[in-house]
Amino acid sequence: MLSYAQWDHFAYMVISIALLGFGASGTFIAIYRNWLLKRTRYLLPVLMLLTSLSMSTVIFFIRHFFGNFESYLLFLDISHARVLVLSYLAFFMPFFFGALAIGLVYVKYVRNIGLLYFSDLIGSGIGGLICLYLFHIFLPQYLPGLIAFLPLLGALLIVEKTDILWLPVTVLLYAVIPAVMVFHPASLQMSQYKSLSKVLNLPGAAIVETKPSVYGIIQLVEAPALRFAPGLSLSYTSEIPVSGAIFCNGEWFGPVYRFQREDSAFFMQSTTQQLPYVMHKVERVLINDGATGIGAAHAVSNGAKVVNVVEPNSAALNIFMKQKFDQNEHIYTFPEVNLIPKHSRSYLISDNSGYDLIVLPPINAFGGDAGIKATNEQYLFTLQALDDIWDRLNSNGMISVTVWQDYPFRSSLKMLALLVETLKGKGIDTPDKHIASIRGWGTITYVLKKSAISFDELRRIRRFCSEMYFDPLILPDIQKDDLQQYNQVEDERFFEYVRSIMAQDREKFYRSYPFNIAPPTDNQPFFGQFLKWGRIKSMISNYGWSGLPYLELGYLIVVFTFIQIFIIAIALILLPLVKIGWKGKGKSFTLVYFSCLGLGFMFFEIVLIQVFSLFFGNTIYAAAMVISGMLIFSGLGSLFSTNLGWQAKTISIVNFLVMLLIITYSIVLISLIRYFIDQPIFLKLLISFILVAPVSFIMGMPFPMGLRRLQIVNSRLLPWAWGINGCLSVISTVLATIIAIERGFIWVMLLAALSYAIASLIGNKPNFSRVKSWRQYRTALK
Repeated sequence: MLSYAQWDHFAYMVISIALLGFGASGTFIAIYRNWLLKRTRYLLPVLMLLTSLSMSTVIFFIRHFFGNFESYLLFLDISHARVLVLSYLAFFMPFFFGALAIGLVYVKYVRNIGLLYFSDLIGSGIGGLICLYLFHIFLPQYLPGLIAFLPLLGALLIVEKTDILWLPVTVLLYAVIPAVMVFHPASLQMSQYKSLSKVLNLPGAAIVETKPSVYGIIQLVEAPALRFAPGLSLSYTSEIPVSGAIFCNGEWFGPVYRFQREDSAFFMQSTTQQLPYVMHKVERVLINDGATGIGAAHAVSNGAKVVNVVEPNSAALNIFMKQKFDQNEHIYTFPEVNLIPKHSRSYLISDNSGYDLIVLPPINAFGGDAGIKATNEQYLFTLQALDDIWDRLNSNGMISVTVWQDYPFRSSLKMLALLVETLKGKGIDTPDKHIASIRGWGTITYVLKKSAISFDELRRIRRFCSEMYFDPLILPDIQKDDLQQYNQVEDERFFEYVRSIMAQDREKFYRSYPFNIAPPTDNQPFFGQFLKWGRIKSMISNYGWSGLPYLELGYLIVVFTFIQIFIIAIALILLPLVKIGWKGKGKSFTLVYFSCLGLGFMFFEIVLIQVFSLFFGNTIYAAAMVISGMLIFSGLGSLFSTNLGWQAKTISIVNFLVMLLIITYSIVLISLIRYFIDQPIFLKLLISFILVAPVSFIMGMPFPMGLRRLQIVNSRLLPWAWGINGCLSVISTVLATIIAIERGFIWVMLLAALSYAIASLIGNKPNFSRVKSWRQYRTALK
């Protein structure tokens, strides 16, 4: 729902808010424990009812609070920051009420904590998998009301016999609200800056079909005034056909267009994307993230014999294929076109075919995207991905990618750097002989050729530019007068930047440029991230504080979220615990041990979600599998830990095993994912559960074992243990993302291992109080 209303980087906020609800409920129980325990008979059913009520009404908060929030205005208008905080609190309530009920059960029936904790985690894991299935059937706005019936069922199950008469009546009354939400859900309000909002402003534009999917809300729009012709040449004089469009979560997916084989003047031939077809004839083409097949139609219009189109979003394609086309056919019915329903990177790793041309999806939109995708993992635009693509090229093959021009220059330069560094990795130090690029009024197309560009190809490129009023940007024989014959640029330093990237000492330019344009890797697959923290002051000086969000919005929102979550977590979890005191033995153990568990567990979980996004090609699948798998197997580990006791040595060994497993995963996980990446989705889910199981099982042990030890040493610190662990868990979800962007996933994984290493040491801390020599130190350590 938040991905539709705004953008998907708010997913990390949701995880933090969920953990915040659990942490705050633990603190609340610690402070009012006696009062709550005396009234659990009534409180447990009531809390279940409140959980249901807050779940079913969350849609109203998304519409009336979060619907008024605008990411682009967050740093310009303080009222949007207040709306964001109110949204936190609204989303926080279901987790707080539900966790409060669960926590009361844990405290009241502490003797059965192993079984209860196991049952809770198993149920949570199953819930995640069921929700993944529900995404295929229901639109997101129907799900809160539907899920809200589960707490109502919980209220009926937990009621005592003496209250059996009044509670069912209350439950039935409460059931009216989620029922209304299911049958008459409120509509979601999206940002005015999303692509769909802009298209709906056109005369006669209307949404004619809406479908749910695991990829998001798929919507078909008919707009008589809409024309799709990206970067079309100013020399084009034919009619541009009317086209509808398909959107996913309010963002552009692809046009609905009509293409006939005899259409020799297909409009895409008059765009910069025609460049590879101008250079030489291609017969075998691979289109990555082909969407509605406009790239395939472009290839067919140029005489390609085999066109493989990779597109994983089957829900959007189903809507496209159901449209009425001339002669009852669409591009995917053409015999030379093969639709491959997989993630592009997965197919590249598993495919052994050779191609004359491999086309990457266009980057950004007209005017750029304000860095809104800074936190998105784009595994198709990394050095490792380009290596995979290179290996699929024939001896004379080409890679083509088109970038919308932006200012300040970021995406266009970063893509060029990626191509140049790919050549360097192949031992080619003369990029100007292998890269050709042309520029129109709005787009730049790069072509990387496996062999050197020939004189005949240069002649064809120049003739094409002359006919279409395009300008060469990179050619082996480029001259200064070639650069701006038809299309002027506002800032001519752009050409200097291009030459710097093509030069041998480009690393110096990467460091000095005010934006991060270094090529992404699989360890840091954030192509849309350009922010350099050391250049913030100069950016504000050059573009103003109000202009900063329009340059690096996505990453700034994550950092802003981290600051707010940090403050709220301290205020709702740790500060209230001051009331019960911080006294007695075990304070250092409590602080360090449970902090490390909170950081380590969440760091590892967030990294797994991001890494498995490469495996599934979809963040929803990755999140559902990782969260569900870790909950289920951690629950089993927690149940098993009841047999291990609470001795310091045992706790130390268990944490040490977790550390070893995390290090092992950091070494072998990517290789295993690449090996199994071509498997069907159901087999991928099974493989993922098998991969997650061992480490999750062990990771489920340290927390309950630490609680049992603390209960013996100083039970007064138990609430602090819950609070500290909850607070660090809340903070670490967003912090892990920031570290991954700045240093890469491997650093987050190593920090998770370090956290468990420290927990292992503090869990079996030696007594150094009487150490006076090196021999005594070694004895104490032993």
